[in-house]
Amino acid sequence: MTAPVADLVIPTLGRSSLAHLLEALAARPAFPGRILLVDDRRDPSSPLLAGGGPAPLANRLEVLRGGGRGPAAARNRGWRTGAAAWTAFLDDDVLPHPGWSAALLEDLAAAPEGVGAVQGTLRVPLPRHRPATDWERNVAGLETARWITADMAVRRAALVAVGGFDERFPRAFREDSDLALRLRAAGWQIARGRRLVDHPVRPAGRWVSVRLQAGNADDALMRILHGPGWQRAAGASTGRRPYHLATTACAGLALAGLAARRRRPAALAALAWAGATGEFAWRRIAPGPRTAEEVLTMALTSAAIPPVATWHWLRGLARARRLVARPRPRPELVLLDRDGTLVVDHPYCGDPAAVTPMPGARRALDRLRRAGVALAVVTNQSGIARGLLSRDAVDRVNRRVEELLGPLGPWLVCPHGPEDGCDCRKPAPGLVLDAAALIGVDPSRCAVVGDIGADVEAARAAGARGVLVPTPATRTEEVLAAPEVAPTLGAAVDLLLGGGR
Repeated sequence: MTAPVADLVIPTLGRSSLAHLLEALAARPAFPGRILLVDDRRDPSSPLLAGGGPAPLANRLEVLRGGGRGPAAARNRGWRTGAAAWTAFLDDDVLPHPGWSAALLEDLAAAPEGVGAVQGTLRVPLPRHRPATDWERNVAGLETARWITADMAVRRAALVAVGGFDERFPRAFREDSDLALRLRAAGWQIARGRRLVDHPVRPAGRWVSVRLQAGNADDALMRILHGPGWQRAAGASTGRRPYHLATTACAGLALAGLAARRRRPAALAALAWAGATGEFAWRRIAPGPRTAEEVLTMALTSAAIPPVATWHWLRGLARARRLVARPRPRPELVLLDRDGTLVVDHPYCGDPAAVTPMPGARRALDRLRRAGVALAVVTNQSGIARGLLSRDAVDRVNRRVEELLGPLGPWLVCPHGPEDGCDCRKPAPGLVLDAAALIGVDPSRCAVVGDIGADVEAARAAGARGVLVPTPATRTEEVLAAPEVAPTLGAAVDLLLGGGR
């Protein structure tokens, strides 16, 4: 059976717009590949889809649990579960134009090897009978975004090369620009396709523009990760942050002057604050419908936005520096790949007599044991699914590994093939999560050591630390994408134990 050209990943919070999106995808020609809905609700107890979704998609629609960890983590959950050469990402509040599926396949077929992603074109329908409100103009700004995962297809090899989306971005903001900058830094090109989606403006309350200021924290993380010129590189607007900082400073000086009973400085600072706030409000009111409701909303939110934006920016800077500079604690559990990491990789090995430990493996494992670090093995054994090995043969080889290297804790084996779409086959996080639960250790206090990118991806997807120990079979792009690389298993243990022997 020929693998599909593309999987489709849709992170969702269960909004009513999801049903309209799926109906559009079911229209002829229906999307031909797997559709992976990542249910990112914190409470997924209620059904995500009434009736299981449109009938034309029934045999291709799968629901995965996202765990409420945000859209970056949800997208990673989706593409790591898929197996196609490309992964297309759609937001759950867009509406594909007729023929979108066919246009996507045409876009991907036209992409040369060096193209890592193909961006779709997004349109925001605005009212024609009146000027757009501030919120509508805000949403319309998506049309001019250079890179946006509301409709973006990314080559699987490119996702593997850069490690997927950075899950330190907790909101649907800047995680797409971060991915694009890392793709370009890794040598991939990003092309523009011909397919079209609409992004309707959904209803929003009066304070939506204030809530959106949380994105300033993500801007701060972008600055730490990509430098002060990241906005120019990403084609993003610099916004009004300097003005917000100045307006907030004026408000602070006015309050400080009142507290110190220095009326004249307080009055001057208050006058400057009022002028800056009034100018900001008018900039937002002038192009809009200027209804009483819109004017009141702009007046209230224009006063609130500068201090809220400043707070999120400063908070984001502090958080970003902690995230980037945070020292690595010693793991409580180390999960080890088998073939190519603990023992020499003999493909589909079912003969215990053929087991050969990797050089220095016993010494490295003994150091972990002496340090009190728990051990487990997580290994893909697709030979079982292919009929090349029995589970009993795999178990005999595993026992021989322990005879040579000592006790290794629980063994967690995925017997599935890559086309089975299970949750346990690395790079999916199932084995890592199951091992952590079995030992009673939080995944964040675990480390995974392996010789290929799938081992590192499984660690990343589970929230664990990943260390790559390359062999001649490890691809160059996997080495470049790995967060930590060690030349040998012993050197990996050095990293995990903080250099101690």
